[in-house]
Amino acid sequence: MFERFTSWMAERQLTMSMISDADLRVFLSERENGSRRINSDIAHRYVRLIERCYDHVKWPTNPARALLLDAAHGAISLGSDDRMTVLDASQAERFMAALPRVDEGWKRHRDRVMQLVMLRSGLKVAEAIGLMISEIGEQRELDGALSLRLTPVGKQPTSYPHTTRLDAEAARELLAWLAVRQVLPIPGKLVFPANFRGVPLNKSTVYRQVKASFLRAGLTPSRQGGRTLRNTFAVQELDCVTIAELTEHLGLALSRSTRHYAAARQRVKPRV
Repeated sequence: MFERFTSWMAERQLTMSMISDADLRVFLSERENGSRRINSDIAHRYVRLIERCYDHVKWPTNPARALLLDAAHGAISLGSDDRMTVLDASQAERFMAALPRVDEGWKRHRDRVMQLVMLRSGLKVAEAIGLMISEIGEQRELDGALSLRLTPVGKQPTSYPHTTRLDAEAARELLAWLAVRQVLPIPGKLVFPANFRGVPLNKSTVYRQVKASFLRAGLTPSRQGGRTLRNTFAVQELDCVTIAELTEHLGLALSRSTRHYAAARQRVKPRV
């Protein structure tokens, strides 16, 4: 995806330091070598990717963010995440019932709890892969929940430090897994290591395991990866938290980024 943008800049002898939000609008609207213009359904993803690139290099101005703010205020249209994939309550129950079993070996036990944590606390795949034992709250809250205090260390560079909560049922499973993990001969501090060497899991491995759970559940959403689990958590959270609180739980930079979750909530909320 980013290759198309760099090729476009090279053809016009532009660099990222020279790009403005107006240039980005031109990029999104132009055809490339006779091909179709960028589909509006993925334009928002393009701009988000470019925004993260500017953040990664810590550039003082971020034209992609300016474009996203214009879109948030309705000044322009980029397409949107309004059609994000979200599980309703019954589908989420079916997914959990189809998770790998604890008695299938330590790796399947790991996969079970990791997917449960993503679904019930909104972690990104990169955050789940890089989750450290030290980031798990030492004591459970009065309702049995656990705090997860996420840091960018060992995850993706664009992660933000933030705190989310894991409900009591999922917290019990996580603590049971940690007890098993403690007696395994695995070095390091990763909660969900890939093997006995303690190296991190690969994102593609996580995707395959999540997809396998969807298949066992008989669910065929348009997207069958960790993003759907995170979206589902976010939409369910809006029943009991404010937009500002959800922004914190998800580790988002702006509360405006949660607007699509509110729209998705209307789609999956049962009608009375």
